[in-house]
Amino acid sequence: MGRGGGILEKLRSLDAYPKINDDFFSRTLSGGIITLASSLLMLFLFFSELRLYLHTVTESKLLVDASRGETLHINFDVTFPAIRCSLLSLDTRDISGEQHFDIRHHIVKKRIDAHGNVIEAKKDGIGAPKIEKPLQRHGGRLEHNEKYCGSCFGAETSDDDCCNSCDEVRDAYRKKGWALTNAELIDQCEREGFIQKVKDEDGEGCNIEGSLEVNKVAGNFHFIPGKSFHQSNVHLHDLLAFPTDSYNISHKINRLAFGDYFPGVQNPLDGVQWTQERPSGVYQYFIKVVPTIYTNIIGRTIFSNQYSVTEHYKSSELGHSQMLPGVFFYYDLSPIKVTFKEERVPFLHFMTHICAIIGGIFTIAGLIDSFIYYGQRAIKKKIEAGKFG
Repeated sequence: MGRGGGILEKLRSLDAYPKINDDFFSRTLSGGIITLASSLLMLFLFFSELRLYLHTVTESKLLVDASRGETLHINFDVTFPAIRCSLLSLDTRDISGEQHFDIRHHIVKKRIDAHGNVIEAKKDGIGAPKIEKPLQRHGGRLEHNEKYCGSCFGAETSDDDCCNSCDEVRDAYRKKGWALTNAELIDQCEREGFIQKVKDEDGEGCNIEGSLEVNKVAGNFHFIPGKSFHQSNVHLHDLLAFPTDSYNISHKINRLAFGDYFPGVQNPLDGVQWTQERPSGVYQYFIKVVPTIYTNIIGRTIFSNQYSVTEHYKSSELGHSQMLPGVFFYYDLSPIKVTFKEERVPFLHFMTHICAIIGGIFTIAGLIDSFIYYGQRAIKKKIEAGKFG
C-alpha cells in the first residue's frame, strides 16, 4: 500500500461516527414515534429562529448630550372648546431672554362650533383682511401719488410709522406697552369689521395646530386669551375690549411632540383632556425633554426627542390676581441623550443556534429511544423468566 493509502487509513481511523451494518439495525414503533416528534420539534424551532433572525432588534444606549447651538422643533395640535380663535394667541419665551408674542408663522387656527365641527380654517389667524387704500393719511387727505399710511393713534415711534390694519394698530400699542381697550374707536378696526367678527365668534371654540422652532434651552410656550405685551416689566395682555372675570381654559391636547416621529416613540400628552370646573386660572405642564437618536436597519438616522411630564393647576381663587389665565408648557432639556439602533442577529449566531437545535434534539431523542428500547427488553426478559409481577 502506498503512502497515499496509509494517510487515508489514518483518516478512516479518526471517524467518530462508525457505521453499523444494516443487518444489525432493529427498528421499533417507539423509535418511529420519537423520530417523528423530534423532527417536528426541530422544524418548529428552526422556523422560530429564522423569524427572529429576519426581524430586527433595537439596542439602546445612554450618552451625555454634548450637542451645542441646536434648535428644538415642537409640533402641537390643541383644541380649546370655549375660547374663540380671535382671542387665542400663542407666545414663547426662554431663559436666554428671547420671546415672541402672538406667533402666526406655521400656525393654523380652526374655528369650531359647540359640537367640534370646523367652521373656518386660516393660516394667518382669524380676522379681517388688511385694507390697502382707505381714505386718510394720519387724519389728513392723501396727496398726489402718495401711498396710504394709516394712523397708529398715538403709538407711532416716528412720523413714518404706518398702521394700515387693525392688527398693525394692536401691534403698535403692544410695543408701547398699551392695552387696546376701545377697538370700536379705531378706524381700521371699524372698516375691517373686526369687532363684529369677534362678536360673531361668541360661543365658539378654537383648534390651533402648527409647529415652533425654538432655541434648545429651557423655556415655555403658552396659549392665552388676548395679546401679550410688557409694561414696567409686567407681563400683561390685551383682551380686545371684551374683558371677563373668567375664561374657560378647558382643552384637549390632540398631539404634542418634540421632534420627528420614530418607531416606538410615545408622547404622554397625546389625547390628554382637561375640563375646567372652577374659575379661570393657569394650567401648567412641566416637561422634561430627552434628546433621542434613532438609527434604523438601513442606516437612516432620526434626531428627535422623548419627554416626561407632570401637571399642575393654579386657580384664580387662590389670590393670584395678576396671573394670566391660559395653558402653559414649561420644558427643560435632559443632559442625557438616548440612542436606539436597529440590528439583526449575526448570521454565524443564527447558524450556531440551528446546529445546537438539531444536535441537541437528536441527542436527547436518541437517549429517550435507548431508554425505552432497553427498558422494554429488560421487562420482556423478566416476563419470560417468570420473575415479573
